[in-house]
Amino acid sequence: MTYVLTGDDKAISGFGGFRSAITSLDPRMRVVVTVLYAITVVGLSDLRVLSGAMVLSMWLLAISGLPFQKTLKRMAMMDTFIIFMLVLLPFTMPGTPIFTVWGVSASWEGLWRAVEIGLTANAVILAVMTMVGSMEPVTMGHALFALKTPERLVHLMMFTIRYIDVLREEYQRLRTSMKLRAFRPGTNWHTYRSYGYLVGMMLVRAIERSERILAAMKCRGFSGRIVLLDEFRLTRTDLAFAAALCLAMAALVWAEVVYAAA
Repeated sequence: MTYVLTGDDKAISGFGGFRSAITSLDPRMRVVVTVLYAITVVGLSDLRVLSGAMVLSMWLLAISGLPFQKTLKRMAMMDTFIIFMLVLLPFTMPGTPIFTVWGVSASWEGLWRAVEIGLTANAVILAVMTMVGSMEPVTMGHALFALKTPERLVHLMMFTIRYIDVLREEYQRLRTSMKLRAFRPGTNWHTYRSYGYLVGMMLVRAIERSERILAAMKCRGFSGRIVLLDEFRLTRTDLAFAAALCLAMAALVWAEVVYAAA
């Protein structure tokens, strides 16, 4: 199998085609800078500095060309996984009480910690969606391979992204066939057995499909290696963007040190 990198790879299908200042940058640089940015933001704790990091992430979104509302909705989906922790944290962390609900006191310390976690998570996720999430899977695989990531991990990531929709369609077909046979889920052993058979059939069909895919790949000369037909090249624009973002990260770290010493 040969993966060909073309100009069209720079438009992510999930958000629609677009061109922006970020999508034209070297993917390798985007991956490295995103990792450094995530490490920097996770190490911050002052709410004022984290607010600055959130503003920086919003700026990255603004210059990325991604649909603003759609991107924020996707970020809000991530927030649903931590919202319960953020709500309960003021009641589980001891400190100065704010109010009491059914005999349980909420503390200011817990509230500030919840805000800190929320700002950190949203700043990092938004930057990842903007810098890395706007890549095509093939482009990301090439970038990771160029950064000396193990080939097996790159293959695993690329095939997982490629075939997760295929497995979802297989699941939808099985669910449709169950509905055509008048299956109605309930709290009984018949429902539990039916879902067990559904999972089993999904595993069996996934194995059969993987064997067919492997045979087709071997017929096309796949040797287990990624062949790059287009090399990445760092430009002055890439270096200038990376330098500007690194300066912004250094400013965040400096502000964190200053506020901690005050």
